[in-house]
Amino acid sequence: MARDPSSKAAWTGAAAGAGLTLAAAGLHMDDLPLVLAAITATALGGFVGGLRRSAAAPEPVRTADRYGVAEALLAHVPDPVILVDRRAVVIEANPAARALLPAMRLRHPLSFALRAPDVLDGIEEVLRTSAPLKVSYAVRVPTERAFEVQIGPIAMPDGSGSSVVLFLRDLTSARRLEAMRVDFVANASHELRTPLASLLGFIETLQGPARDDAPARERFLAIMRTQALRMTRLVDDLLSLSRIELREHMPPTRTVDLGALTRQMVDAQVPLAAERGVAITCAGEGAYPVLGEADELQRVVENLVENAVKYGGPNVAVALARRDGRHGGEIVLTVQDDGPGIAPEHIPRLTERFYRVDTASSRQQGGTGLGLAIVKHSLNRHRGRLVIESTLGEGTRVRVVLPERAERPAAGHPQVKA
Repeated sequence: MARDPSSKAAWTGAAAGAGLTLAAAGLHMDDLPLVLAAITATALGGFVGGLRRSAAAPEPVRTADRYGVAEALLAHVPDPVILVDRRAVVIEANPAARALLPAMRLRHPLSFALRAPDVLDGIEEVLRTSAPLKVSYAVRVPTERAFEVQIGPIAMPDGSGSSVVLFLRDLTSARRLEAMRVDFVANASHELRTPLASLLGFIETLQGPARDDAPARERFLAIMRTQALRMTRLVDDLLSLSRIELREHMPPTRTVDLGALTRQMVDAQVPLAAERGVAITCAGEGAYPVLGEADELQRVVENLVENAVKYGGPNVAVALARRDGRHGGEIVLTVQDDGPGIAPEHIPRLTERFYRVDTASSRQQGGTGLGLAIVKHSLNRHRGRLVIESTLGEGTRVRVVLPERAERPAAGHPQVKA
């Protein structure tokens, strides 16, 4: 085995020192202790010197091991990362980049898979100036996604020159969230502006031409009351939706009897239904326990039944039943009407905030456009599902599916098909 040069130098120095000591002692060979001391100094000097040199210069990590660690780190980066050489040929890419660009191949030009002139021009500029830059990149298919591409130079450890690393930061969720926030603020402002404008107009009329007109004053005050109640409902719905979204990630832990709660809400809707000539029936006796918040589930049932009474036909049927689900027992709440139905293109958007099939009719009925959005987010928190089925001219059926809390009884409850 080859000896370390630093260790060899240490032994040489120690031997030289011992030799000088022995030469001096040669004049007096009877001085045996001095000779023994010289030999001991030689051994200790060489050993300690070699040991210190070895500790000061540890064995370097092998290049192959370092490349393996770097590749492992790159594989666990969740965002796409691509390394290209001076010719824009792909040297390395992590799994996220391969998933984003399935046509990309190692040792092939990046332009074969990435048709983005801004990104390719940015690579050339970074190679020319050695200064990092950022560009935008958007994907249209299969889904629309937006990325911020950070392009920077990187020196290759093998001395082959500079290469370029591309780091693609996904901005899709942030862009969508910002768009939703802007739309929400715009819609909320619009919904509040209309009743406020009505109130201001009637107040000015009462202060002016209708000051002494008692019949007009009573009529205007009734309209003002209606508009004020509309704003109150809108604010209440906005606050409810905000609270539900804030706690949407926290599943409920209390047991609620959905059967008793549903029957209570149906009874509360009977006077409104009678005014509109609508008959309500409720089927499903007994207890239907689920994990939930009573206030939120009460709001879910209220919104569904009220929508059926306001926009459905003369008959509304509410039913509760049990069925076997994929992960255990499920409780199904069904609200069905025989009204005009809903066109298929509207159904996927019914749970959007402020979305209305018929805007004029909804506002005339006192709707805020937030009822089904509240239902959707409440069911998300309760780990439930909302299914809306409708046929034009035949009516609409809305089903709420929730996990059952307790074991299913042996008999006495209706069943529905999965």
